[in-house]
Amino acid sequence: MWRLRRAAVACEVCQSLVKRSSGIKGSLPLQKLHLVSRSVYHSHHPTLKLQRPQFRTSFHQFSSLANLPLRKLKLSPIKYGYQPRRNFWPARLAARLLKLRYLILGSAVGGGYTAKKTFDQWKDMIPDLSDYKWIVPDIVWEIDEYIDLEKIRKALPNSDDLAKLAPDFDKIVESLSLLKDFFTTGHKLVSEVIGASDLLLLLGSPGETAFRATDHGSESDKHYRKVTDKEKIDQLQEELLHTQLKYQRILERLEKENKELRKLVLQKDDKGIHHRKLKKSLIDMYSEVLDVLSDYDASYNTQDHLPRVVVVGDQSAGKTSVLEMIAQARIFPRGSGEMMTRSPVKVTLSEGPHHVALFKDSSREFDLTKEEDLAALRHEIELRMRKNVKEGCTVSPETISLNVKGPGLQRMVLVDLPGVINTVTSGMAPDTKETIFSISKAYMQNPNAIILCIQDGSVDAERSIVTDLVSQMDPHGRRTIFVLTKVDLAEKNVASPSRIQQIIEGKLFPMKALGYFAVVTGKGNSSESIEAIREYEEEFFQNSKLLKTSMLKAHQVTTRNLSLAVSDCFWKMVRESVEQQADSFKATRFNLETEWKNNYPRLRELDRNELFEKAKNEILDEVISLSQVTPKHWEEILQQSLWERVSTHVIENIYLPAAQTMNSGTFNTTVDIKLKQWTDKQLPNKAVEVAWETLQEEFSRFMTEPKGKEHDDIFDKLKEAVKEESIKRHKWNDFAEDSLRVIQHNALEDRSISDKQQWDAAIYFMEEALQARLKDTENAIENMIGPDWKKRWLYWKNRTQEQFVHNETKNELEKMLKCNEEHPAYLASDEITTVRKNLESRGVEVDPSLIKDTWHQVYRRHFLKTALNHCNLCRRGFYYYQRHFVDSELECNDVVLFWRIQRMLAITANTLRQQLTNTEVRRLEKNVKEVLEDFAEDSEKKVKLLTGKRVQLAEDLKKVREIQEKLDAFIEALHQEK
Repeated sequence: MWRLRRAAVACEVCQSLVKRSSGIKGSLPLQKLHLVSRSVYHSHHPTLKLQRPQFRTSFHQFSSLANLPLRKLKLSPIKYGYQPRRNFWPARLAARLLKLRYLILGSAVGGGYTAKKTFDQWKDMIPDLSDYKWIVPDIVWEIDEYIDLEKIRKALPNSDDLAKLAPDFDKIVESLSLLKDFFTTGHKLVSEVIGASDLLLLLGSPGETAFRATDHGSESDKHYRKVTDKEKIDQLQEELLHTQLKYQRILERLEKENKELRKLVLQKDDKGIHHRKLKKSLIDMYSEVLDVLSDYDASYNTQDHLPRVVVVGDQSAGKTSVLEMIAQARIFPRGSGEMMTRSPVKVTLSEGPHHVALFKDSSREFDLTKEEDLAALRHEIELRMRKNVKEGCTVSPETISLNVKGPGLQRMVLVDLPGVINTVTSGMAPDTKETIFSISKAYMQNPNAIILCIQDGSVDAERSIVTDLVSQMDPHGRRTIFVLTKVDLAEKNVASPSRIQQIIEGKLFPMKALGYFAVVTGKGNSSESIEAIREYEEEFFQNSKLLKTSMLKAHQVTTRNLSLAVSDCFWKMVRESVEQQADSFKATRFNLETEWKNNYPRLRELDRNELFEKAKNEILDEVISLSQVTPKHWEEILQQSLWERVSTHVIENIYLPAAQTMNSGTFNTTVDIKLKQWTDKQLPNKAVEVAWETLQEEFSRFMTEPKGKEHDDIFDKLKEAVKEESIKRHKWNDFAEDSLRVIQHNALEDRSISDKQQWDAAIYFMEEALQARLKDTENAIENMIGPDWKKRWLYWKNRTQEQFVHNETKNELEKMLKCNEEHPAYLASDEITTVRKNLESRGVEVDPSLIKDTWHQVYRRHFLKTALNHCNLCRRGFYYYQRHFVDSELECNDVVLFWRIQRMLAITANTLRQQLTNTEVRRLEKNVKEVLEDFAEDSEKKVKLLTGKRVQLAEDLKKVREIQEKLDAFIEALHQEK
């Protein structure tokens, strides 16, 4: 009985030892965890490699006894009692001990194999830490800056203190020695001792599941353990999710504090406290390079292979909402179902003290924390889009450049493209669908562009158009990031949640992607704030079955994780491609410089803007030259031009009717009446027209006059356009006609010729005017009657039938004038009938209207010849004029008329010259400056007016140099940041 009691005591000791050793738990050292997390999170870091922590045994992982030196076991000598079989017990004991050795060895080998197999199973069950690298925030890598780990390590108890807590192995061995008497009791007791020894050996063997080395358990125990493992996995996933959320909140709190600190620092720098100039950020420098490239290559040529984040998606897929979540502001126009993005919008995100937005070509800043500024920004973007869209189109390829700065924004450049449509609706241009496809392809065909493919999760995946388009542009998915929006609606409406998992994993589409993300962009209310949407998104994913059931991984959800991933991918692509692009532009620059030297060796490389400035200075110099025209030249031109304009009216409507009168009194009265009417209605207006045309002619002469060797024909089109536009805008002073009317009326009322010189000048003017009119009349008659007999004989010309009729009519009318040289200016009806009948008697059929037309020219010639003869008689009539033609048959009232006209012309020319030099030339110069300023702001106008190979070559050379300089500065700053 005492032996049974001692065996029971030994079993209890063994059980207590097992419980104690398995219940002492420990944790992984902090430094080891830090290194593992760091290597997982920063897998791309060149100095770190992914390291898996060594798997420890159950004893090592859950106990600190592994660090203690084991004491040597002191076995107590066995005292043997009385044995009834004294002769054979040594042999039997030796045989049993030999059997015990083999059993222990076999059990150790079997248990080690089972433990290794279990260890491999557990190792496969452990999740890949690289999928959770985003959980560990950046603050962990800097934790040694805020927490003294060495001090904490010293504060922990050492191995000696822990050894005191460990059980005394000497006492345990003494207790086990009580089992020595059971070795002689039979095979059953030996087997029990063997099991106990095997248990002790397995405590030090590797693997956390060493107790499963034996196969003595029942099937029910195996089933129980399987269920327990599944529960443990679920529990671990739940704890992992809570840990992620905990780190997320800590990270958000630290980032918020970091934002405030950076804001204060940047504000102090803005105020000049540190007296230093802030350098441009990398992203701003990179954005400037892209802006210059867009100006240089509006057609988005293949030469431009710099990275951008191109945001594409179906219409109303949530493309703009994702962009707003990344920019942390509702900056884009919104509409329910209608197309709002009508042209590409390049958004440059950068960090700054204030959350503001500004356009590339404007200095106004929109405060994104104020609702009125947000509304103004959305309205301005909509206006710019509508301005870019040409008449008859729905979308435009012209890019709107917008910079958004704010604390904590991820640095990157995104391009929001118009949503891809399947059907052209009413109100759209017929080519809208093709235009959107061409714009999207133009941006996506850049081999370094990162494609952010947005897919609406609330609609059937089969209805997506953009996925096929992205697959064509990036078939291997090396630069595509797939984003599933509206996951909350998808989870609510989709019958099979695994369908969402298939979409995220890329199994439902033929499209491949670099990464897959699921986001929530709000509840569909356009008035929701960004903060409210973010809280709703986090709350949804915290309670979502998609995350709890591992359909979605934690790093694949929320727009925050998407923003971090896109930013990392963007900068990785920039670092890989920017130097290659810089080298290509260096080669382009060398080729352009060589071409310029070969074609234009003696000319400076002036681009379009510089050429415009040079042409502008030349044009202004030519306008100033107008003020250097002499007054005499102005008056001569004006007087001659005005007489050419009014001479027909003076002779036909004033002089000729007045000359039909019988006496001088009636002549003067008729002249005065007609001159008064002419002055009141037509003369001032005609004079202003003549002056304006004279100014135009002189301005055109200066503009188009060649300047010898210095003349550059590249400016001819520009000068012509400036001249036409300036003349179109220029209007003569409205008060000029009123003042001119009074001056002309006073000049025409004066009849007093003071000296013989003025009399002779009037006769000369009259004679010159009548001769010019007679010459015109002779030409008209010649054209009417055809060539005379000399020309017919010498030049073999013949008259037409109409000319023959006119000639016969002319001869008949001349006969009538010879009979009555004082015939009035108009034919009577009976005279017309007489002439017609005389012509018919000679076989010439004639119309009365033809007789009147012929008479008009014949009588005018007769009248002008008579007036010239009278003019010659009046050369000596100044003496009679002074005596008012008393006692003289000679009356020279027509000379007085022409003197009045001549004096009026001289006074009018002088008045117009004063208006020109004092007012109108300056106003024209002002108009020219305004036109040049308008042209300077109109890039299309400059491109149209300044053309040619020389201009284009200089323009390309300047742009390539600017791009190369900005790229070199950006690369240098990028290396400094590294």
